[in-house]
Amino acid sequence: MGIELLGGRILAPFFGSSVHIWGSIITVFMLSLSLGYLLGGKLSTHNPSLSKYGFIFLVASISITPISFFSQPIMAFIFTHIEDSRYGSLLASMALFFIPTVILGMISPYSVRLLVTESDKSGQIAGILYFVSTLGSALGTIITSFYFVLAFDVNSIIITFAITLGLLGLIAIMIGSNVRREAPIHA
Repeated sequence: MGIELLGGRILAPFFGSSVHIWGSIITVFMLSLSLGYLLGGKLSTHNPSLSKYGFIFLVASISITPISFFSQPIMAFIFTHIEDSRYGSLLASMALFFIPTVILGMISPYSVRLLVTESDKSGQIAGILYFVSTLGSALGTIITSFYFVLAFDVNSIIITFAITLGLLGLIAIMIGSNVRREAPIHA
């Protein structure tokens, strides 16, 4: 949610902040999350591991980072080539946010797969996970919109988000590697 909110700040200098700009941003995030959910669910069926989970975080971190470096030239190019701000903002949102958000969307279903150890508890686990996820999104929205944007520039916030994701990914990979090494060998 933090990146989605920042999307409005990133697009505003070129396309404004009207309802159709927000419509473009929300549409791109919803479509890319839905695709990410499908891909993450599919990926979770192929030898799921904490290390692979951490790798998703690392790829998300890497995919978010270019937003802070290349958003201005990408939007300038789109702005000068597409006159209608509705379509320009939609294309800019796709160019900047589609791939990172697809990858971020993969995290939730993969989380469910890693946390479910008994099929009769899967609904409860999914409910808890989505509760925590939605609560985190609400907190991220408030913290980003009330505090971060007042204290830091947008690019610094994005880089901080990317670093946080990268660190979480590395921690998951390290823990996953230790779990694999400590797992008993079955004859």
